[in-house]
Amino acid sequence: MTVRVRFAPSPTGNLHIGGARTALYNYIFAKSQGGKYILRIEDTDKERSTKEFEASQLDDMKWLGLVHDEGPGIGGEYGPYHQIERLDIYMKYALDLVEQGKAFYDFCSDEDLEQMSLKSKEEGTPPYTGKWKESSTWDEAKARVAAGEKAPIRFLVSDKDVSFKDHVRGDVKFPKGMVGDFVIMRTNGVPTYNFCNVIDDHLHKITHVIRGEDHVNNTLRQVLVYEAIGADMPEFAHVSLLIGEDRQKLSKRHGATSVKQYREQGYLPEALVNYLCLLGWSHPDEKDIFKIENLKDVFSLSRFSKSHAIYDIEKLKWMNGQHIKAMDVDELLTRTSPFMTNDFYNQQTDDWKKTFLELYKEKITLFPDFNEKMDELLNESVEMTEDLKDILSWETTPAIRDHIKAELEKVSSDYVDTDAFSEWMNFCKKELKIKGKPLFMGLRGVLTGQNHGPDLKVLIPLTPVNILKKRVASL
Repeated sequence: MTVRVRFAPSPTGNLHIGGARTALYNYIFAKSQGGKYILRIEDTDKERSTKEFEASQLDDMKWLGLVHDEGPGIGGEYGPYHQIERLDIYMKYALDLVEQGKAFYDFCSDEDLEQMSLKSKEEGTPPYTGKWKESSTWDEAKARVAAGEKAPIRFLVSDKDVSFKDHVRGDVKFPKGMVGDFVIMRTNGVPTYNFCNVIDDHLHKITHVIRGEDHVNNTLRQVLVYEAIGADMPEFAHVSLLIGEDRQKLSKRHGATSVKQYREQGYLPEALVNYLCLLGWSHPDEKDIFKIENLKDVFSLSRFSKSHAIYDIEKLKWMNGQHIKAMDVDELLTRTSPFMTNDFYNQQTDDWKKTFLELYKEKITLFPDFNEKMDELLNESVEMTEDLKDILSWETTPAIRDHIKAELEKVSSDYVDTDAFSEWMNFCKKELKIKGKPLFMGLRGVLTGQNHGPDLKVLIPLTPVNILKKRVASL
């Protein structure tokens, strides 16, 4: 058996972070099994579905590295892959169920349905008790449809328990009476989710369905449809929901919820994928940091957790920082470029930029953070903090300041080279007899106005001489 899985988003908005995780799990599982990852577009909501949202979602999935084997833009032998292009297929299956007595046309009015709903809530009766479910009315209903009347088609639910096996939940069982006769085709000829979902998965030969646990109740209806059309059921894995730290379902109040927002904020796709993968799944070697291409030999459905996954933005930032730290400088230069808004930085040579990026990459979690480091580097003013006052009060610091000030006046270039800075340090050490903490902290205080920071031997040659002069002059 060739494993075939699918991700089926609705193009009614940007790709949600929860949807991205579902796509990721399906993609990794397919690759781990040597199978196929299919993308299907559930675009039957004509009012809300747009080509713009579809394009955005496809672009986000490509950015994450989740490229499908079959689907829009690629094709495949089981197309089309847009549901709106498959309406005739759904209608055929629905009509077949009607002919087999497994579904029926329903001519109940809205008022009738509302009264049934009220009665069901008050008396605990089945949700649908209309006369059209009785076989004695079916010929009449068919005649009315043949005469041109419109009516939705309802699935005739059997009076029996329903169960299925789940790779995460174990044995799931629904007692009879949990669901009433549900609509499978609307009056306008558009199928409902639980019907077309099954038809598509059957025709696309889907072997495993991996999705959020909020779909468990949908699976009840879908199992009934699988049985009715005589199709083999796929294996199910309903993964845990994403929740915020307040234990509520992830929403906008918890921060960014779409992949697009994370892209714009400067997150790395490999870091986002890394983090999402661990929200409900655990690495067998207990690794926290990894890349998607390294998972195909270790990924299995048995390592999913039933517990809700808490979405922690701070952990995501930390993870993003770890991926930045592991990046070589040439790649770092290329990938930071779109996020660098500092004009001074953009005017420098690649060698200067690489030195700057290497100096600060250990201190940042997002690419745009480099702009803040540039602001620090170019800051002309010195804030007279208590720490700086303390350093300036040492008897050795004025001598360092005076020497540095004099040496800066001799510099005619835009930057101090590394050799010149080393000579300044050696002079202070040998001629002024200043060593250890008084030397290094004195130099840092005089040249940067700070009491801590990155390596001075790298930092000072990056800093424009005119900036250094203004700082020293202000002390």
